[in-house]
Amino acid sequence: FTFLKSIFDAMGGIQTEYNWLITAHECYPQKPDYAEILSGKYCLITGEEFTKMIYDENFQWIWGVISAFPKNITKENIFKYPLPRAEGNNRIFQNPITIQHPLSEIEIIAWDSSMTIFIGKNHEIVEKIIAATINEDLEEYNKKF
Repeated sequence: FTFLKSIFDAMGGIQTEYNWLITAHECYPQKPDYAEILSGKYCLITGEEFTKMIYDENFQWIWGVISAFPKNITKENIFKYPLPRAEGNNRIFQNPITIQHPLSEIEIIAWDSSMTIFIGKNHEIVEKIIAATINEDLEEYNKKF
């Protein structure tokens, strides 16, 4: 269910302005180089590299949290906090909605091949995603349960 190319298309290239932390992920790219990059517990990758990967091979993400950080945030500062996770994290479905990592500006969650959750601090980016995708407001969704 989670294919990032359509999200990156909607973002209009702004994803290259971030570094991306990929955690608690399960995905199966066919290209050995991409499989190697994503083989660890986490992956920290530039927006340019990540965009190239996704546009080169738009593979499915089953699980994972994909967090965007401004490029001025150092790796040391990113890893001062716990790694974001999806599976088993019921906090995602509790209001108010928050991004798991306090330094992240965007969080994309691949949830068990059944949904993609997009949370962003930049209202303009969120509006672009809403306009380009089939969606439901997460806070409204959470109220049902």
